Amino acid sequence: MKRLAFALFAIASLLAATGASAAASDWPSKTVRIIAVFPPGGSVDQVARVLGQQLSVQTGQTFIVDNRGGASGSIGTAALAKSEPDGYTLGVVFDTHAVNPSLIPNLPFDTLKDLTPLMLVGTGGMAIVANVAQPYKTFKDVIDAARAKPGTVAYGTIGAGSIGHLAMTQLANQLHVELIHVPYRGGGPLMGDAVANQVPLAIGSVFLVSPHVAGGKLRAIAVTSANPDPSLPGVAPIAAQGVPGFEAYTWWGMFAPGNMPAALAERIYGELAKAINAPAVREKLVAQGIEVSGAPGAKLDEFVRKEMTRWAKVIKDNNIKSGD
Repeated sequence: MKRLAFALFAIASLLAATGASAAASDWPSKTVRIIAVFPPGGSVDQVARVLGQQLSVQTGQTFIVDNRGGASGSIGTAALAKSEPDGYTLGVVFDTHAVNPSLIPNLPFDTLKDLTPLMLVGTGGMAIVANVAQPYKTFKDVIDAARAKPGTVAYGTIGAGSIGHLAMTQLANQLHVELIHVPYRGGGPLMGDAVANQVPLAIGSVFLVSPHVAGGKLRAIAVTSANPDPSLPGVAPIAAQGVPGFEAYTWWGMFAPGNMPAALAERIYGELAKAINAPAVREKLVAQGIEVSGAPGAKLDEFVRKEMTRWAKVIKDNNIKSGD
C-alpha cells in the first residue's frame, strides 16, 4: 500500500508540474489585468500603461490597467494579493509598499508572503529644493540654520510617511537637528506652496521638482541619490554634503499574487524583461524620472526587505503615524 501511495503521489506531482509548465508556456492566452495601486495620472499608472502597451504588442493579448488607489497603495495591493496566481492579474507598486507594513495597522495581507515579486522596474532619486527667495544654497546651509535656530526650519513633503518624510527624519536624527515637517496631500499642492514661498523647503522626486527648478522658481540644493542626477546638473548628493553614504530612492516594482508557480513567474519575467528593454519603453520610463533597472524577482524581494527594515526603524524611533 505504501508503494502504491508513493507511486500515486509521484504521478500526481508529475502531472501538476506538467500542468504548471504548460500554463507557463501558454501564457498569456487571454486578457491580463495590471493593477496600478495609485490613481490615474501618476507615475505608477504610467509605468503600468507603458509596460502594458508593450506587453500587448509582444504577446498579442490585451493588457488592461485597473487603477485601485487609496491608503498609500495598500488597497490595490490587497486586491492583488487576493487574486489567483494564474498570471492574469499583475500589479505595479510604489515605494510606499515597503513603508505600509510599519505605517498602516492591520494590513489585510502579508507584504512578503502574499505576493510574488517579479521585477524591480527602476528607482529614482529625490531632490531637496528651496524657494529662490530663501537663503539656502546648499544642504549645509539648511543644517546650519536648523542648529542656529532650532525649530525654525520647515520642509514640505507629499505626505506623512512618504519616503521624503522618512529620509528627512533620518537625516535630522543623524545630524542631531530639528526639522519641522509639513505634510501635503500629493505633489501638486506641495509644489504650489513651494513655488509661492509658503513653505521654504520641499523634498520630492526629481521628476516632480525639475520643471520648477528649470523655470527658475525653485533652487535645487541636494539630491538623495548616491550620484548626481543628470536632470539637475551641478546639484551635489547629500552624501557629498556632509552625510557620507546617505542615499534614498523612490522605486517601482511589479508583483503577482503569492504562490505563483516558479515556471510561470519566470515566463512573465521574461516578457517583462523584453518589454523594459524596448527602446521606446525605456525612453518613456526615463522621461518619468526612472532609472530603469529590470532586476528579477529575487533582487526585488531583497530590495524590499532592506527598505522595510530601514524605514521601519525610522517610523518606530520617531513614532510616525500615517496621519501625522
